[in-house]
Formats: sequence, structure tokens, C-alpha cells
Amino acid sequence: MAKYLLLKHYRGAPKGVNDVPMDQWAPAEVSAHMQYMRDFAARLEESGEFVDGQALAPTGTFVRYDGEGRPPVTDGPFAETKDLIAGWMVIDVDSYERAVELAGELSAAPGAGGKPIHEWLELRPFLTEPPTITE
Repeated sequence: MAKYLLLKHYRGAPKGVNDVPMDQWAPAEVSAHMQYMRDFAARLEESGEFVDGQALAPTGTFVRYDGEGRPPVTDGPFAETKDLIAGWMVIDVDSYERAVELAGELSAAPGAGGKPIHEWLELRPFLTEPPTITE
């Protein structure tokens, strides 16, 4: 089994597909999308492939260390300058192919008009061993 992180970004769907931003969906469309997510997670819980997942607020701040005795540096709440993460899910699957299959299915969550949103999901494997350096 290998663990993967599925990251949902606020970038949404490619142009020309169902790319209506969620803040413009009808309440019933938002509810249908959230129910799809809950049903997807419940099915993966039953199969033993679900580890955890959460939705995140659309605001955030980048923070970095700025040197000894100095306060951390922040970039401020400029959502338009970064590709914010909308939520995440950790899965534990038998193969990369299964992880891709599940990410594709999650990408089909309904959006405006009840149609799949075709959103981009980032699929990242958990690092299991440090990379080998051969120099």
C-alpha cells in the first residue's frame, strides 16, 4: 500500500469546461458537490483506502523565517497571487494507477448545473525513503 495526497486547488476546471466558480453556484449545487465528496470518502473508508481529508478556507498566508530575532515574514491575504488549496484527502492504495483512477473520479464531482467540474487535482505520493544520492 502507498499513501497519496490528493490536493484540491481553487483553480477549478479548465476553460470551456464547467468552470463556474463555486461562489456562483446555487446552494443546491454546493450541497450536491459536498455530498459527492462525502460519498466518495465513505466508499473509500469501506474499501480501506481512505485515511483522512478536510476542506480548507479560501484565505491563507505564506509565512517564512526572516532571521534570528526578527518576526516571521508574511505575504498578506492576497488570494489572487497564489494557487490556494481548497482541501485535501489522503488515500492508501495498492498502486499509482489506482491513485490516478481515484483522482480522476474525484475530479468528476458535480458543480454548476449538476455537471462534472473536471477540476485539476494534484496527486502527491508520500515520501517513504529519502532519495538516494549517487554522486
